Amino acid sequence: MEVGASDEHRIGLKPILRRVWAPRGQRPVVTIHPRYRWRSRCGYVHPASGRTQWHLSSGSSVELFARSRAAFAEQVGAGPTKAIVLVLDQAGWHRSQRLVIPAHRHLMPLPADTPELQPAERVWTYANTPLINRRPADLDELDTLQWDRCAALQTTPALMATIQSATHYHWWPADYSPIT
Repeated sequence: MEVGASDEHRIGLKPILRRVWAPRGQRPVVTIHPRYRWRSRCGYVHPASGRTQWHLSSGSSVELFARSRAAFAEQVGAGPTKAIVLVLDQAGWHRSQRLVIPAHRHLMPLPADTPELQPAERVWTYANTPLINRRPADLDELDTLQWDRCAALQTTPALMATIQSATHYHWWPADYSPIT
């Protein structure tokens, strides 16, 4: 059994502004052009290892969540010999009666209004890095920036170690091997 966490995050063409260094007495200039077009990103994290999986979509719904979760389960090899437990918040599409949960996949909701307990909340800081103080021209450029960053978070050992240290809480359960 593998225990992971999942969360959704909205990213868009509205800029993410952060403080920057500037010479004393000078104000830094960041060119922004706020636009209100968005993408939704679903992130899956395995806190014990720092492994991540990412899915980009045009919104959030029961159907999109079900497809994203099915793709994630296929990527990690869920099946009769490997069960997946996903810890997630109580978003409406996570609790819907229309949501079909296949065998060997289990959802574990966190208490309401407790984002501090959700390890997947901590990955957005690292995933948003290429968007800080930048102005993507359009959604295609935003998608490219996000895919490049997500690929780096999945394959770079130093970034995986950073994700692990940020998400592997002391109380987080270990992965369990079936009793034979």
